[in-house]
Amino acid sequence: MLVQDVMQRPVQTIAPDATLAAAYRLMQERAIRHLPVVEEGRLVGIVTDRDLRLATSALHPHPFPPDARVASVMQRRVVTAAPLDPVEEAARLMRMRRIGCLPVLDGDELVGIVTVTDLLEALLRLSGAD
Repeated sequence: MLVQDVMQRPVQTIAPDATLAAAYRLMQERAIRHLPVVEEGRLVGIVTDRDLRLATSALHPHPFPPDARVASVMQRRVVTAAPLDPVEEAARLMRMRRIGCLPVLDGDELVGIVTVTDLLEALLRLSGAD
């Protein structure tokens, strides 16, 4: 089974100049936890619900103001997969890096996203337990 068989598409994205509040609202509305950050059609980062929680926590040493932008909290080094990668490799990479998703790139084009939940669903299908 390949990543393209389990990835979610189309991918919901956000711009780096969007506010943290806008990112939070989008995640809530779409019931998602990961937002690839795209600028001029190119993947430039990723922001997660955890990034937002940490950035806006009263326990954070420097809480962000209400107009803080996604670019200020996004992860810039994004680990990605390709559509033709085996799902086993995607799962190994996610476990090794301790990350919850892999944006899927076909060349420079963002074509999907695969999450831990997608991999669990694939495992259920493969085992016949679905």
